[in-house]
Amino acid sequence: MLSSVLRSPQAVQVNIAIMRAFVRLRETLSLHRNLAHKLAELECRVEGHDENIRNLFDAIRQLMAPPASPKRQIGFQVRERRSTYQAKAKRRKS
Repeated sequence: MLSSVLRSPQAVQVNIAIMRAFVRLRETLSLHRNLAHKLAELECRVEGHDENIRNLFDAIRQLMAPPASPKRQIGFQVRERRSTYQAKAKRRKS
């Protein structure tokens, strides 16, 4: 447009740059439209997964939480009465 009016090499270069900018803008808008469409598809697909993901995180939190009651020790344990190794003190007669 500008080059047809001015008919100079610089006007031709500016006109080409403008056309390239518009082509690039159209490609960018097309790309964003495709991305928006893909995002909408993904959102529709994931809607049903929200509950499953929430359940998964709840299960992970339960596994990370410390146990409510202490666990029994593993192995053999001996339960004996207290040993009487001390000598009994003698009473004094008064």
